[in-house]
Amino acid sequence: MLYGIAAATTALLLAAVLSALIRPAALRLRLVDRRRVRPVPALGGLAVVGATCLVAGVGDWSGVAPLGTGVGELLVAGGAVALLGVVADVWRLKTRFLLFGTAVAAACVVPYEEFGVGGGVLAVGWIAFVAVAFKGLDHADGLAGTVGVVTAFGVGACATVEVMDGLAVLLSVLAAALTGFLMHNWHPARIALGATGSLFAGFVLAAAALFTRTGHDPVAGAGVLFALTAVASADVVVVLLSRLLAGRPVLRRGPDHLAHRLRRLGLSSPGATIVLGAGSFAGVLVAVLAQGGWIASATVAWVVGVTLTAVLVLLRIPVYGSRPPETVQVSGHLRVRNG
Repeated sequence: MLYGIAAATTALLLAAVLSALIRPAALRLRLVDRRRVRPVPALGGLAVVGATCLVAGVGDWSGVAPLGTGVGELLVAGGAVALLGVVADVWRLKTRFLLFGTAVAAACVVPYEEFGVGGGVLAVGWIAFVAVAFKGLDHADGLAGTVGVVTAFGVGACATVEVMDGLAVLLSVLAAALTGFLMHNWHPARIALGATGSLFAGFVLAAAALFTRTGHDPVAGAGVLFALTAVASADVVVVLLSRLLAGRPVLRRGPDHLAHRLRRLGLSSPGATIVLGAGSFAGVLVAVLAQGGWIASATVAWVVGVTLTAVLVLLRIPVYGSRPPETVQVSGHLRVRNG
């Protein structure tokens, strides 16, 4: 218990300090997120990855908090995915390369003896899908970090229910590191996760969630996994459908994510993040209750239904015209910039 508190506190402070140190270097190297209206360094994920791997690794190496079978390999594979993210942040790799590289890493950690070959292939695809989905959430200030923290706590709770102590420790450390990073990423963001941090967080969360469902009914498991990642999954579905219906290239960037649409409805950037964070919390809560057997597994269907309804409603919001007004901070004052 005491080690868990100390580890989480250390990860939080370490991620906060590293984020502050990485920011000026990334600005000098001009490694910024080009999707934003102001230059935001895109290597903040290094702070999250470094804090998570260092704290969890020291706990495992010292024997104070051993990660257990498979969890150490998951952390190593997550580190490999983070390295792929660094390459993407520096050289702007296309999404299909990120999907392929993440899928290769996922193939190294999926427990095929539990899922079989067919189930293992589906699991690999799902992990890669969620990892790239989290990368998509990083377009808005604080969004990927907020959803990541909520999801990490939820998956950690599922791991605790299954008595997977090592996995629960890793997820608590990841949640703390993301919280420390959020100190610099909340609106107006001074640094972004970039592909490095968003792919790492999405990969670790998706694979860890999959581990907690081993030995359970696969249909019910699919529902729980969806509930744990409902916001990230819904964001991808909205983007894909929107671009297909508009006849736009699927991999072409655009202002068509969930947060963009909520801002079109009049929400501020922090407001959109809070709404989506609350939606993520609702899905995670249902998933945890279903995992623990406190509610019927069929209840997860409500999360699927509400999510699909939200997707259909938000798809009706036009997003490919002029940009909505953008609130920016200049010299301590808020100004509205029109698209």
